[in-house]
Amino acid sequence: MPGTVRLHRVMTTSPEKIYRAFVEADALAKWLPPNGFTCTVHSFEARVGGTFKMSFRNFTTGDSHSFGGEYLELVPGERLLYTDRFDDPNLPGEIRV
Repeated sequence: MPGTVRLHRVMTTSPEKIYRAFVEADALAKWLPPNGFTCTVHSFEARVGGTFKMSFRNFTTGDSHSFGGEYLELVPGERLLYTDRFDDPNLPGEIRV
């Protein structure tokens, strides 16, 4: 499929903890931002059809960018699927995670 990037990671924790890291706003805000950024969660509804809105702010420059998406599938401790889209028109397209 064009434009597809596949990532593989080995996690040394339970599937339940990984699942919670994606569906609990406070947890997500701690681990999701890249190094040098903080995360603010503006809205967060971890349910099928629910949406989220967040922004990352750079420590050094103060610049920020916002993004959001929708939860498409949630199977506790097993699987989740959501969309992710940046608000910046220079970063078009949708990501499925």
